[in-house]
Amino acid sequence: MGLQSALTTALTGLQAAETTIDVVGNNVANSQTVGFKESEAIFATQFLQTLSIGSAPSPNSGGTNPRQIGLGVKVAEISPNFTQGTIEISSNPLDVAIQGDGFLVVQSDSGDLYTRNGQLKLNSENEIVTATGQRVLGFGVNDNFELQENNENLVPLTIPLGEDRVSLATSSATLAGVLNPTVETGMTQSISESIVLGNGTVPQPQAVPGESFDINDFLEADTPLLTGMSATPANTGTGPGADTVTYRVVFLDASGGAEGAPSADFTVNNSGGAGEIQLNGIPTAPTLGPWTGGRSIYRTEAGGSTFYPVTTILDNTTTDYLDQTADGAAFTTQTELDTELMDPGSYSYYVSYYDSSSQVETRPTARIGTRSIAPPGGKIGIDLSQLDTPTHPDFTFDQIRIYRHPSNDTSQFYRVDDPGNPIPVATASFVDQVSDQNLILNNPIDLNGPAAQEDTLLSDLVVLNGDSYLQNFFEAGTLTFQAEKDGITLTPKSLDISEDPITGTTVLDLMNFIRDVSGIDIDLVENPDATTQPTAGSVSLVDGKIVITSNLGEENAIEVPLTSLQMAPTRSSGTNTVPITFTEIQQADGPGTSTEFVVYDSLGSGLNVRITTVLETKQPNSTTYRWYATSGENEPFPSSGVSTVVGDGLLTFDPHGNLLSTTSNRISIERNITASESPLEVELDFSQVSAKDETDAQNNPISSLNVTNQNGFPPGVLTDFVITEDGTIQGQFSNGTQRTVGQIVMARFANSGGLQQVGDSLFNVGVNSGNAIIGQPGSEGIGTLTSGAIELSNTDIGQNLIELILASTQYRGGARVITATQELLDELLALRR
Repeated sequence: MGLQSALTTALTGLQAAETTIDVVGNNVANSQTVGFKESEAIFATQFLQTLSIGSAPSPNSGGTNPRQIGLGVKVAEISPNFTQGTIEISSNPLDVAIQGDGFLVVQSDSGDLYTRNGQLKLNSENEIVTATGQRVLGFGVNDNFELQENNENLVPLTIPLGEDRVSLATSSATLAGVLNPTVETGMTQSISESIVLGNGTVPQPQAVPGESFDINDFLEADTPLLTGMSATPANTGTGPGADTVTYRVVFLDASGGAEGAPSADFTVNNSGGAGEIQLNGIPTAPTLGPWTGGRSIYRTEAGGSTFYPVTTILDNTTTDYLDQTADGAAFTTQTELDTELMDPGSYSYYVSYYDSSSQVETRPTARIGTRSIAPPGGKIGIDLSQLDTPTHPDFTFDQIRIYRHPSNDTSQFYRVDDPGNPIPVATASFVDQVSDQNLILNNPIDLNGPAAQEDTLLSDLVVLNGDSYLQNFFEAGTLTFQAEKDGITLTPKSLDISEDPITGTTVLDLMNFIRDVSGIDIDLVENPDATTQPTAGSVSLVDGKIVITSNLGEENAIEVPLTSLQMAPTRSSGTNTVPITFTEIQQADGPGTSTEFVVYDSLGSGLNVRITTVLETKQPNSTTYRWYATSGENEPFPSSGVSTVVGDGLLTFDPHGNLLSTTSNRISIERNITASESPLEVELDFSQVSAKDETDAQNNPISSLNVTNQNGFPPGVLTDFVITEDGTIQGQFSNGTQRTVGQIVMARFANSGGLQQVGDSLFNVGVNSGNAIIGQPGSEGIGTLTSGAIELSNTDIGQNLIELILASTQYRGGARVITATQELLDELLALRR
């Protein structure tokens, strides 16, 4: 029994040595495995053969100890050593080294597992995984980059490099600079006005259909030639007195009402005595032309110089007449011969129609000309029968107006007909005989015609272009307007143009559009120090002209370049310049300064803001500047227009130039079209602005204003990250911002030695490990993380080699026991022989 037990006992020793060698071999094999924890084989004695339990001391004996023979050794435990491994810096920023107690939590098909190996990387989906491919778990973040801390719902961590984007809306901006208190205050606003916008619904006079109305209807009046005329005084009977008398003959127009140019004087010597005079060879008018209505004969009194009518011959054939008209009151109380004549020259005409009730005058005809008058002057007969009277639902045109220029100025036209005796619409002809001297006393022509009103459709507008008119320049499509403010080009805006008769785009819509795009502030913050409040800017319609009144200050002066209005019709391609031009008629005063800067909305879109300033009031102990803020990216609701005004306010400075108070230091940018938070409100900090008398090299006062800081950021891409001691993954974005993109959590156990190793440097919960205690690194007794580093294996090579030597010695000793036992058994078997 003894030898047999010796064999089995020695065998357990061999097995124990083998176990030690296995454990040592595993330790040495994993000496370069990151996060590896070496193990130690712990042994205990096996069963014992008890020969005697011993005896207690007695009077006859001192007592004996138990006599027991051990039956070998067994492996009591293979205990992992969780002492801290050496920390080594690595080149991978994702690597983490655990300092202290705890494990990383990773995901597997069978549930959560745990590891000390901090060699991490990103997979193709930007997930953090271990070297063996397990996803690392932790706290994720929501869309606002807020950690979702839930120990019961750990999620795979991601670092979306190059994908995730972040922006920050501006909430504050700081301005610094100097506003000079010695400059003149703003008192006069810049004013620009457009050319006259005409109402194109009022028709322009045209010829009767099928006919023409041109210079051929404007004929010089023929002057009667008296070369064949003779006179025979009777010196008896009733007639002119005894002295020289003079006759003149004039042709009548076809209606018999209008007279042409008078003939030369025809003098008769009646000195033989008073009496009748026989006139023969009275000239007749040409058979063609307008002057076929007959002739009128005028005469002076005997010895007189004033011509009075003698008779009118209403045919064009009679050539004889017996003058029996005596001198005296009955003769001289008649209407005198009108001797006024047009000056010699070449003339052009315009003709228009007039509604005496509404006092609306049409645009005139196209310029008609030219017709020449030879010296010494003459008259022009105008045939009006070819004109077609314009019609309009709102007006009844009952008069004709005729305009002509003087002989020495072809650019200015004046009314020819007598305002006190207007030409009725039914008039077939008219004779122009007005001299230049009298002509220029009459009213000048208004070539623009009836002015547009605020409710006039843009598609009905007409404008004067030299001697002609342009219309239909507004049509269904998109209108773009871009103005300038103190030389700075403003953001263009667009307006949809409709031709609908009921809901179409009107002049008022255009005025509001121009005001909004120009950034004209019509609702100013009240100035408590001003005796009268400053006049706000405006856009109005005066006599058909759009009048742009800028806000006070030279920096706010609105300029409208020639190509500011661009029309893109829907019925054709390309764009056309709208022929509405503006001219500055009043310059602004009040120098100031301006600055432009960028703020960001909640989507990270950059919004340009421009601030202008003007000195508004000067008090004995203070000065007050007003600031105006505009932004081309301001987006009111479409029904509210396209205003670019985002704020205004006051800055009051004390006698030392320090900022004393502010009124309304906030701008509000509406974002009702873009899908960002609206409005974007930005608090302006003017605390670094002062009022000092600064000058340039030429000793001119200057002001300056700049934005030194604003706290918003444009969209940025995640470009880098940092892992902190508590496992927080801090993302670095290209716009300079930082955001938390996740947090690595860890687990610890009451008995880490009780964990079950499952390979791949992983541990699973064991029956004697206790449940995992999840927490953030650095809390709950959990160790911390060092990023960019790894924890090396804690294998002690020297110690393990010593253990290997001891195990080898143990193995050899056990083998010798077996050899000795075998020899004894061999001797025992030899006794049989």
